[in-house]
Amino acid sequence: MDPKNKENLSSLLQDVNELLGKNKIVEDLVDKQEMPKQKLIKNLVQKQNLSALGKLLNSLHPADVAFILESLPLNDRLIVWDLVRADRDGEILIEVSDSVRQTLIADMDNTELLAAAEQLDTDEIADIAADLPENVLQDLLESLDANNRKRLESALSYPEDQVGALMDFDIVTIRDDISLEVALRYLRKIKKLPELTDKLFVVSRSQKILGVLPLKRIVVNEPDLIVKEVMSKDAVLFKADDEAAEAAKAFERYDLVTAPVVNDEDQLVGRITVDAVMDYIREESDSNQLSMVGLREDEDIFSSIWKSVQNRWAWLAINLITALIASRVIGAFEGSIEKIVALAALMPIVAGVGGNSGNQTTTMIVRAIALGQVSLNHLRKLLFKEIGVAVLNGLLWGSVLGVIAFYLYGNTGLSIVMTTAMTLNLILAAIMGVMIPLAMSKFGRDPAVGSSVLITAMTDSGGFFIFLGLATLVLV
Repeated sequence: MDPKNKENLSSLLQDVNELLGKNKIVEDLVDKQEMPKQKLIKNLVQKQNLSALGKLLNSLHPADVAFILESLPLNDRLIVWDLVRADRDGEILIEVSDSVRQTLIADMDNTELLAAAEQLDTDEIADIAADLPENVLQDLLESLDANNRKRLESALSYPEDQVGALMDFDIVTIRDDISLEVALRYLRKIKKLPELTDKLFVVSRSQKILGVLPLKRIVVNEPDLIVKEVMSKDAVLFKADDEAAEAAKAFERYDLVTAPVVNDEDQLVGRITVDAVMDYIREESDSNQLSMVGLREDEDIFSSIWKSVQNRWAWLAINLITALIASRVIGAFEGSIEKIVALAALMPIVAGVGGNSGNQTTTMIVRAIALGQVSLNHLRKLLFKEIGVAVLNGLLWGSVLGVIAFYLYGNTGLSIVMTTAMTLNLILAAIMGVMIPLAMSKFGRDPAVGSSVLITAMTDSGGFFIFLGLATLVLV
């Protein structure tokens, strides 16, 4: 985000908080005064103070209003939401995060929800359909004409990680046997093109895709040329059941703005745009960041305590189990630690560095899996490379740590144990960092989910065992 834009959003949020704060102060003052018609006076004061806030909100872009809603505690969020004009509800619901959208929808009755959804295009309705009550969604389907109902049902039939879930139906088609002049007159007749239209889709009478005609070719070529003479016949096409991740890579590779979506008979059924792809990439990025630390879903920062506990408990439970295992590993060497107290001070260093190294490897492997660059076929090469990196890093930083241990405790054997344990734990971290995400991918699980927790567990327990085991053999 541009720093200036970020500063503007922060300033807007500050203005909103100030207006909400002033309203709260006046409300509290009125409540403390005993006067006739107190409720009426309070309502008048509320309207006066919130009027300025309403004007501010309704002058903003929907995405900016969404940012403000996401940045407010629930009570303030609902106050702001009530100030938004009803005819803007739909476009703002599209912009907010899933978790915040749920709180806004819970505050709306069925009539308001239906009115908000009817403002949206078919593909936008599909984006929020999962959050709508079933009876509202059914009423919405019944209110659509047959064509849009069919489109919505089609969009809802695809998983969110497929192209069909991202496509929209705002397409402009032409035939290949007309002249560019006729095509241009047709565009003028339409008057308003769908957003992000950079090309027209050339189809046959049966709607089979024949090619695409970039708008710039209409402008730079002679108007009497026929469409099929200047159109591109090797356009990038997507099937509705293609993986969205693969489509995102193609958009990046070929610098696409829009691309046609076809069925198995190559008939045009919709299009996919770069903004839909960017939204998907952002959502996947957010999801992966959450998954790496074991969070199951996007969490409203101001959600209830119970909801946050539900979102976080699972991997914390796993982390507790692994911590108990690590503690039992330490407990098995209590005698060694009692004889050489320095071990208690040094063993967290070995485990901590191993955990960081393992997370570096895991992050790299998860990213490569997401980009389709690695699979189990590359396991041997990846292990060889990562073990080589671990050995070099282990010898280098293990030696540094060994020198420090010798300086602090004057024990040559302890220095050797530190260097060796560091190297072995980094090797373990490298092996686990490669194996865990590849194994999860092999069994159809998201390799990003909880990888960080599992790696830390392995390097903690393994690091303690390696270090204390070596110390027991060499020093005790």
